[in-house]
Amino acid sequence: MSIPLSQATLSDLPPEIRVPSYDRDNLMAGIIHIGLGNFHRAHQAWYLHRLMDQGLAHDWAIIGAGVRPADAATREKLLAQDCLTTLIELDPSGKSVEVTGSMIGYVPVAENNAPLIAHMIESNIRIVSLTVTEGGYYQNADGGFDEFSPDIVHDAQSPQTPKTAFGAMVEALRRRRDNGTGPFTCQSCDNLQGNGAILRQTVVGLARLSDPDLADWIDANCTFPNSMVDCIVPATGPAELALARDFGIADNVPVTHENFRQWVIEDRFCAGRPDWDEVGATFTEDVHAYEAMKIRILNGGHQVIANAGEILSVQTIAGCMEHPLIHALFRKVETEEIAPHVHAVPGTSASEYIDLIDKRFSNPEIRDTTRRVAFDGSSRHTGFNLPVVRDALKTDSPVEGMALVEALWARMCEGTRENGSVIEPNDPFWSDLQSAAKTAKERPRAWLEQRRWYGDLANKPRFADAFDRWLTMIWAEGAEAALKSYTGA
Repeated sequence: MSIPLSQATLSDLPPEIRVPSYDRDNLMAGIIHIGLGNFHRAHQAWYLHRLMDQGLAHDWAIIGAGVRPADAATREKLLAQDCLTTLIELDPSGKSVEVTGSMIGYVPVAENNAPLIAHMIESNIRIVSLTVTEGGYYQNADGGFDEFSPDIVHDAQSPQTPKTAFGAMVEALRRRRDNGTGPFTCQSCDNLQGNGAILRQTVVGLARLSDPDLADWIDANCTFPNSMVDCIVPATGPAELALARDFGIADNVPVTHENFRQWVIEDRFCAGRPDWDEVGATFTEDVHAYEAMKIRILNGGHQVIANAGEILSVQTIAGCMEHPLIHALFRKVETEEIAPHVHAVPGTSASEYIDLIDKRFSNPEIRDTTRRVAFDGSSRHTGFNLPVVRDALKTDSPVEGMALVEALWARMCEGTRENGSVIEPNDPFWSDLQSAAKTAKERPRAWLEQRRWYGDLANKPRFADAFDRWLTMIWAEGAEAALKSYTGA
């Protein structure tokens, strides 16, 4: 029998399950987190939970928030179990379970974001954090602020009824300025190089479209710390729900995760912060090196293998690492083409980090699907892989493997696997990508001519010629032939 998860049933759970030791009735909100998905609950919320377990940070509890209609369903499920989360750690040496309680509420989801704004203007809210995906920050092809996006245009014209999370933040900050409450820290927890700087660009840029004085106030008074976040957290499906029940817990939204977490943060918080470093987070002024290592080797490494896995019908990332040719691609590209453009961080070299990621990706207990990892390639390739290509071209370094990686993405976006099965749409721009991929089957350079993602790379012969050659081989001889040719396996 599994016990429905709630505050009232915590004492009824099996004794081996770790539950909050603190009195959740005495917690006070200090953080609003927008985009409350699995990653946040396994990562940032866990750090805060462990801090609360030490008797600290009880005035920093989390209020969840969402800006998409689909978030309403998650809200109902979490509220039904008092915002508790079952975390299941998956490791080859064994599984462990913990219930976290650092989240105490969830803002109603509304199209005009009025409830979210109302919560953000409360004086006890001192941090507004976000996980809204790498592609959610309204950047244009050059990395600047995309002021012409329809959602941004709407929020600039109707700032008191915004559609976006950023518009809601701007309106809340306007009211806080006007009523004397003061600023809050704006904290991105997404996989972006310089995520705090990008968040500042979006928030200040949006405010400037409607109220330049407010934009100046935000820029001068709010802080936007850069950070690096890391933990592999698969999506929740029937298997994860069943796993929670196997441990005796009926949780409608459990989260599985690996036995690894890292959080590196700039210590720039204008209205205070929890002492996350007491439970393993790192505060430093050199986040950039950690970001670059993680984004290029881990996140970029995911894109190196996931598209090949989709084409060859390998369902999981661990399965990709078991596939000898995909694993050989990972090792060769990471070692020869990515690592040379990554600096060491204290205690870890690029080669040591590659070995760590190899081990983490190979964890058979983590059923992280190739489809999930390949999702939103238009953001992930541009954010994780193409900066490496540009660095390599500037330094006359190898690009053959990265050209093959991009050719595999182009092949995947055609929409079929090599066994003939259909790859369902897996990107916000899927129709555009698929159209370009079909054209590129006969004229490979057409893929690189998508300037919104590739910029001028179609005009760089060393990369473009290699891409042309690899995509031609993939279509003529198959992905495995291309992988064998590149790796020598």
